[in-house]
This record gives sequence, C-alpha cells and structure tokens, in this order.
Amino acid sequence: MAGKNIHAFLVSFPCQGHVNPLLRLGRRLAALGALVTFCTPEAAGVSIRKANSITDDGRPTPYGRGAIRFQFFDDGWDFDSPNRDDLPAYFSQIEVAGRVKLPQLIHKEAEAGRPISCLINSPFVTWVSDVAESFSIPNAVLWTLSCACFSAFYHYHNGLVPFPTEREPEMEVQLPHVPLLRHDELPANLHPHNTHVYIRDVILALFRNLSIPFCVLMDTFEELEGENIEYMSRILGRPIRTLGPLFKDLESELESKKESKALRADFFKAEDCIEWLDSKPPRSVVYISFGSVVHLQQEQVDEIANALAESEVAFLWVVRPPAREMNSKPHVLPGGFLDKVGDRGRIVQWSPQEEVLAHPSTACFMTHCGWNSTMEALASGVPVVAFPHWGDQVTNAKFMVDVFKVGVRMCKGGEAEGRVVPRDEVASLLEEVVRGPRAEEIRANALKWKKAAEAAVAEGGSSYMNMQCFVEEIARFNLVPN
Repeated sequence: MAGKNIHAFLVSFPCQGHVNPLLRLGRRLAALGALVTFCTPEAAGVSIRKANSITDDGRPTPYGRGAIRFQFFDDGWDFDSPNRDDLPAYFSQIEVAGRVKLPQLIHKEAEAGRPISCLINSPFVTWVSDVAESFSIPNAVLWTLSCACFSAFYHYHNGLVPFPTEREPEMEVQLPHVPLLRHDELPANLHPHNTHVYIRDVILALFRNLSIPFCVLMDTFEELEGENIEYMSRILGRPIRTLGPLFKDLESELESKKESKALRADFFKAEDCIEWLDSKPPRSVVYISFGSVVHLQQEQVDEIANALAESEVAFLWVVRPPAREMNSKPHVLPGGFLDKVGDRGRIVQWSPQEEVLAHPSTACFMTHCGWNSTMEALASGVPVVAFPHWGDQVTNAKFMVDVFKVGVRMCKGGEAEGRVVPRDEVASLLEEVVRGPRAEEIRANALKWKKAAEAAVAEGGSSYMNMQCFVEEIARFNLVPN
C-alpha cells in the first residue's frame, strides 16, 4: 500500500483558493493510504465547520485507504478584531503565530505516536518550509497557480528577463516556453502599477525559500503546460510534479464518489441548484461566478443583469456578499429583475461548482479566471467568457482565450482597465460562445482539454504517475516506523 505509515501534515493560508487545492491533494494522499492532517488558522476553521460536516476533535475521518483529520490553530487575533481588515498586517500575524504554533503541533503529533512524515504548504505560508527544515522534516510546496505564472515569478525574482518598469510600463515580456506576454497579460502583481504590492512580496518569499522543498507540486497537467514544466524543472534542479486536475480523484484509488463529495472545506454552504439545472435542456445555461474574493462594481452588476434580462438565455449566477475587509456594499439587482427572468434564472450565494460545471445543461462559464476555476472549466470541457480582474487572472484569461482557445474575453483586466463592460457587449459575448459561428469550434477545443485532463488522472496518466512518485518519495524518507 503506497501511502501506508505516511503522516502528511498540510498547512494552508486561510482563503478558499488555497484551501481547496491543498485539501484536494490531501484527499489524494489519503486515498493512497496516508494519514492526512489538514491545518489552517481557526479564523477559517469557524467557516469550514459551519459549512461542512467535519470535526477537529482529533478523530480521523476514513477516506479511501487512509484518513483525514482537521487541525485549526489560533492566529492570535480575536475574530472581530479590526486588524483582520488589514491584509498586509494579517499576513505578518499568521507568520508570527504560525512559527510558534506549528512546532507545538509537530511535538504534539510525535507524542501521540503520529510523527509527521512530510510538511506540505500552500503559497502565502512559506515560513512552513523554515519550520520543516528546523525539524528535519521533508517539505513540499503546492503551487496553486499555473506553471506559466510560476515561471513569471521565478524569472522576475531572479532578474532573468526584463519586466515592465515605471519608465517602460508597457514593455512586453518573453519567458522561455511561454507565449509573448503583453504588459497587461502578465500576472498583475508583477507590474509596476500593481496596487497589491504586499501580495507580490508574499509570493516572492516562496522563491527565496525554494532551496528547502524537495519538490514543487502543481495543480496543472503535463499535456497543458508540458514544455514549460520540463524547462522549469530543469532550471530548478528538482522535480515539478504536476498532479492536476486535483479536483478529479484518481479513479482507481477511490471506490466511492460519494466519499469524495462529502469531504470538503468550503467557507460557505452551497445552495442546491442541481435539481434546477436538471430541468433545463442540454447546453442551455450560462453559469456565472467570480469566486470568493472578486467583488464587481455595482454598475457592472447592473450591466450583466440587464444583458441577462434582455436575452433569452438561462443562467445560474453566484452573487456573494463582499468579504468584510473590502468594506464594500452588497450588490443589489435591478428592480424587477427576478420577476422578469422568472424560472430561466437562478441566483445563489454559493454553488457546488464542480457539479455545476459537469452538468450537461451548462453551456458556458463566465469566470474571473482564478486558477482553480480555470482548471475546473478546462477539465469539465466548458467554454468560458473570461472576465479577469487582477493577479494571475489576467494571465489565465490570456491562455484560456489565445492558447487553449476555449472562450472569449470580456476585458484584459477589470481592475487595470477600470471600465464597465456594457450590457450589449456582455450579451454579444455570451451569444458568441453559446450560439455564435465559433461556438462549435470553441466547444470542440474545450472537449479536447477535458479528454486530456481525464487521461492525465487515469491509471498510467501523467498526473497519476506523478502522484505515485510523490508518495514513494515521502515513503523513502522513512521517518515513520512500521
């Protein structure tokens, strides 16, 4: 049994975009026989416990051939502290608290007869690598963006190619084995006009610590970014192991698909919308979601709503209240909107996205192009209307539209462009993807990537074999006694 006697301890930054892929990795490890402890600050634990049927009382939940348990730690701030609205300060606070709490947890696990075989962390908590090194525990990092973005940050950090500057803000960037990127197609955090400097610096901390992890894991697959993955592995001098799409279980390692769906760590409880989708014809519903962080201008919400109201398309739209730290007002739908659209429209605050994208009624996905959503769309064979806003989203949109050719783009980047896309343009783009002259070509490309993703996680596929190799690497460290 590949994962027997392995205790993998996973530490995530407390945001949905990091928790999801890391827990998916944990499910893979548990399916192969490992004991997995998933760890993140208690601030996220409150939401995770509320929205999912999990406990953190130390009892493992059986999963596949192994088990998963949850462990939440106190980050040192009260839940209602106004300091939580200051994200740069919160990054620092998690590190200060984590450097104290994680060693305590490591000792506690050893005393309980569960010594840790491997510490695995997501970006934004790169201090985990330092703690692992201090305990001589093998460390791996799960990069939660594309390999193209990894290359961009690596080359930026090491000064290997020119990037835009204050003096030349529109400089194009040529990375090895990556298509030429315009200044507005780079990960926005690397542009001199970036307003999220603290996020850039937190990400770059990972690249200062890259000598510690014995490998870099990625939620992508070789068929998608093969040449770049091979090149980056070579210049890193250590393997990049692609495991994606992580939201898809390795078919031969998990007998019950119900088991997979039951073990989640969503921050919000998904609303039941599958029965509504069941009532719609095949390829007739536009699914709209901009993730857990992006918050549109009210004017943009009005334009999308009016485009939907004036069209004949059915739609499922995730409209979430803004995160507290944004200090923004909740969106308000235009008066009479719900009456006008009737049963052809459904508004929810959170959806079971994997199931929605896999549903035969879903025709296309209007998305912010976060990497998790990008992988889920590609692996589900769903065409996209790309509406990126900041960060890696603008790069992902470039690849989705120009490289993978699975959709159309509403803009280069909502935050950078600073314009409201009018309703006529929104309606035209939806028409182009769902029923226009290029719709069949776009859908054929999307289905091609779906098949490639399925092949990657099938027995003997690239991600399947990389997962086996990763587990065998951990086992070879032989830190857990038989």
